[in-house]
Amino acid sequence: MPKRALLSVADKRGLLPFAKGLAKAGFEMIATGGTLKALRDEGISAISVEEITGVPEMLGGRVKTMHPKITGGILLRRDHPKDLEEAKKHGIEPIDLVAINLYPFEETIAKASVTREEAIEQMDIGGPALLRSAAKNHTYVTAVCDPLDYDRVLKELKSEGHTSAKFRSELAAKVFLRTAAYDTIIAEYLGGGATKGILLVNGMKLRYGENPHQKGWFYNVFPVGQERSCPTGKTPWTMHQGKELSYLNLLDADAAWNLIQDFPKPTAACIKHANPSGVASHADITEAFQRAYDADRLSAFGVIIALNRPCTEEIARKIINQKIFTEVVVAPEFEGDALNILKEKPNIRCLTIDGELRKGLQYRSAVGGLLVQDHDVSAVKESDFTIVSKKRPTKEQIQDLLFAWTVVKHAKSNAIVFAKDRITVGIGCGQTSRIDSTWIAAKRAGEKAKGAVMASDAFFPFPDSVEEAAKHGIGAVIQPGGSIRDSEVFAKADELGLAMATTGVRAFRH
Repeated sequence: MPKRALLSVADKRGLLPFAKGLAKAGFEMIATGGTLKALRDEGISAISVEEITGVPEMLGGRVKTMHPKITGGILLRRDHPKDLEEAKKHGIEPIDLVAINLYPFEETIAKASVTREEAIEQMDIGGPALLRSAAKNHTYVTAVCDPLDYDRVLKELKSEGHTSAKFRSELAAKVFLRTAAYDTIIAEYLGGGATKGILLVNGMKLRYGENPHQKGWFYNVFPVGQERSCPTGKTPWTMHQGKELSYLNLLDADAAWNLIQDFPKPTAACIKHANPSGVASHADITEAFQRAYDADRLSAFGVIIALNRPCTEEIARKIINQKIFTEVVVAPEFEGDALNILKEKPNIRCLTIDGELRKGLQYRSAVGGLLVQDHDVSAVKESDFTIVSKKRPTKEQIQDLLFAWTVVKHAKSNAIVFAKDRITVGIGCGQTSRIDSTWIAAKRAGEKAKGAVMASDAFFPFPDSVEEAAKHGIGAVIQPGGSIRDSEVFAKADELGLAMATTGVRAFRH
């Protein structure tokens, strides 16, 4: 008896080469409507589901594959005498491979003009049932829900004559992920936003959690409905060398990468405990790195280094020659011999990041659930400023204000950043009062505060931070504005001869 495959695909990518490969491997193919037509148009032999069941499609296509001769052929246990006896009695023949992808419900509801009736008709019923049946019976049946797996299936069939038990189990897990995601997006649609689905997949055990006595894992977050295919198992980052990653390594690397992505110009950042300790922009990324490190060498111990340009060999040599104790270096790529140079310190974790991490939603655990929000990708331009002081900032100060504002977005609230010549000279953050952060920034800056600018992530509740900044030589200030004491704060800036701009945008980061 020939092996049999059931094919019913809405997404016909790769269908024809896959079917030809199955035919070459000795499979007889059963197909539904559009899939059957596509195969026959190409001259590929296939029989219709109706020929198997003896029952035509009905109810506008809602009923076609849910029949004992189909579901029974999939669920039949080949080594159970009772199953085999009943299958023979009812004329049920085994189906060995099921390749189905589901009606495009996600794509349908993404259309602005879609009606509820149209959406409901794209809720696949038979497809998930048949895929789940095949996945349940994966001891005997290969369940394929993703066109990206066609080549792997054909490769195993060609080399072994059958798919391996391990591969069938992997595909079965993928089916249940896919149907779970599919059902969840339908629930989201019908619930009108009252529910939100995510899947945590590809769990990777980390070195430890926040502390060595805690266990830690990394999971890919798969927001259901964003993709039609199942999660592939790839993380967005690649580790090229170094010790096993810990929970905090990834938290810090995430903070570092998100910060430098906000800068279009070559920029380097040193991150400590998810806060920037030094950031610098310069036409030359190597110079930007050196300036960022020099901004606060004391804090740059056990530091995360992030670059928004490739890591050069020169940067790698600077890290080694200056004996910088760095936990992680993250960059879009490592040029030339940079990785080999960094191997002199084999514990340094070298990461590259693939793509933009700030798409979709941001998730954070909270008591009993998750907090969900959009990523803060807001950007302030000079045209967004409102100058609220009598004195206007100079062109040079404006460039520094924009730079400082971009950095302050990525420091924990209450956050204050002093900057000059596109280099941070003092950062105060994570304090319970804004004046405390200002004192810390001033202490870090020392004499470098003279002629620098100051950015605040939220409005000034009192004029005290402005007074403190002026004592240390700050010449211009940028802040959101919006305090009930704005008039007092603006007046204090005028009294002290400072330029002040407001953005109208708050930049809290907790």
